[in-house]
Amino acid sequence: MTTPGNDGYYEAYWPRARKQKGMQPLAPRSESLAGKTVAQLWDFMFRGDEVFALLEEALQARFPDVKFVSWRVLGNTHAADEREVLAALPDRLRELGVDAAISGMGC
Repeated sequence: MTTPGNDGYYEAYWPRARKQKGMQPLAPRSESLAGKTVAQLWDFMFRGDEVFALLEEALQARFPDVKFVSWRVLGNTHAADEREVLAALPDRLRELGVDAAISGMGC
């Protein structure tokens, strides 16, 4: 519905809330994946099972002693219990000795 005199212009509102957190510094990067343990995080969309298999093969060719914690172990990062899974993730990654993570998501 238009208000008389608005010439067809309407007020619009941004659907997102204000940012709750400012920018955070990036974690230090490893110089190499040699001897490291890499977690595979996936939201169970867009062929991640295939993508992670290819990434694992390519990374092992470059770093033969790299180890992986499969997405099968860590579960779905985008399910009904997403908040709980993500909240527990830092402790779970520490428990598994993870040095780095690859997070795959479908769009």
